[in-house]
Amino acid sequence: MKVILLADVKGVGKKNQQIEVSDGYASNYLIPRKLAVKVSEKSVQILAQQQEDARIAYEKAKKDAIELGEKLKTITLEFKLKLGANGRVFGSISFKQVEEQLKNKYKIIIDKRKIITKGPIDSLGITKLEIELFKGVIGIINVHVGEE
Repeated sequence: MKVILLADVKGVGKKNQQIEVSDGYASNYLIPRKLAVKVSEKSVQILAQQQEDARIAYEKAKKDAIELGEKLKTITLEFKLKLGANGRVFGSISFKQVEEQLKNKYKIIIDKRKIITKGPIDSLGITKLEIELFKGVIGIINVHVGEE
């Protein structure tokens, strides 16, 4: 029997894949557990429509990420750190602080785990942070650290 998988099934196939399985396996296991549906004209049309909707959603998400990347280029976040007598900086700016300031000041929500640049910001001046906004789309934001 030909079926379209609705979920990944170990040892059988991946979601949205059309496969040939025995009639008993399909009717007694896959179909009752909603892991697959029988191949028909209607199910093939639904699968094609779902794949088209997923492609459109992917393209929209990528376009939105590119627009956000352009917006981030214009933003400079301001932070202050204390300096010691010999010019050494006390403390550092964490990615959590960067995330919170973006959210509070600019209403931009970015997960701090998406920041590619490693290590905390612990020097005066401007630091450029790279943020992965989407697969293959990297935004850059400026963080200016001044003297308190």
